[in-house]
Amino acid sequence: MEIWLNPACSKCRTAVSELDAAGKDYVVRRYLDTPPTVAELEDVLARLALEPWDIARTADAGKLGLALPAKDEEHRGEWLELMSTEPKLIQRPIITASDGTTVVGRDAASVAKVIDAG
Repeated sequence: MEIWLNPACSKCRTAVSELDAAGKDYVVRRYLDTPPTVAELEDVLARLALEPWDIARTADAGKLGLALPAKDEEHRGEWLELMSTEPKLIQRPIITASDGTTVVGRDAASVAKVIDAG
């Protein structure tokens, strides 16, 4: 199991606590220090069955001085590149279980889903 997190994020700390309470082994990836590649983002999005803009922290774009591309297939690659170079735009935490189940673990039900799978 792997969790992409920002240790300053309360949702990430809650998810880690839930994983610990369940006795799960996991690898922590501080994705702000080691941003995901475009290929890694593609893999996570395929597992989530979502588009890049679905896991983007769009409200943070303005704080970062970024203009976001249109939310359409034509601009999908731009989203991926932007999220790879500006990982603060990625929702957190993202947790992937050993069976491939992947969630954005912002609530207890999502974290429970990946705990049950992994």
